[in-house]
Amino acid sequence: MQPTKIIGIGTNYRLHAQEMGKPLPEEPLMFLKPPSSVIRDGEPIQRPSGYEQVHYEGELGVVIKARTQRISRERALEAVAGYVCVNDVSVRELQKKDGQWTRAKGFDTFCPVGPRVVPGLDPSNLRITTRVNGQVKQDATTADLIFDVPTLIAFCSRYMTLEPGDIISTGTPSGVGNLAVGDVVEVEIEGIGILRNPVIARPEA
Repeated sequence: MQPTKIIGIGTNYRLHAQEMGKPLPEEPLMFLKPPSSVIRDGEPIQRPSGYEQVHYEGELGVVIKARTQRISRERALEAVAGYVCVNDVSVRELQKKDGQWTRAKGFDTFCPVGPRVVPGLDPSNLRITTRVNGQVKQDATTADLIFDVPTLIAFCSRYMTLEPGDIISTGTPSGVGNLAVGDVVEVEIEGIGILRNPVIARPEA
């Protein structure tokens, strides 16, 4: 099911906030990635030229089951169809230049999602590991989230209607880094599996 939107959450792991030199947020920091950025397991990430820092960000994705508006935190998990691995690919130079994140995170192929949606998991303490060319770069658990999954669902649904298939990408742990053409990046989450994508050069117009 193609999402109508991907809601990203910025700076939502304590150690990642330290890594990026940012204070802990007082409430979730939402941004949107377009549906056109979504690719599946095995499909290539197209790295644009001219940027030094095109970063991987391994994340737990929450897939919404039914139209949801202003749901309480206590009932929030009722809205979940399942969980999935997400790679929130980002151009750091454009984040800094633009002051907001739409362009930096909205390129085609910048939202790998997969390998499958798994229902019934407890999202409070899942191991998340990101590897580049087999080398571990991120290794954390969702217990380090600043705002947990029920809080995020309730918060997002307060401001916009969540539609079936929409994804909330819950933020990335520390250990982000650059991707180069020829790399293979893997995001593995306990109970879900491995999202694996090669990196190729973005075709020039």
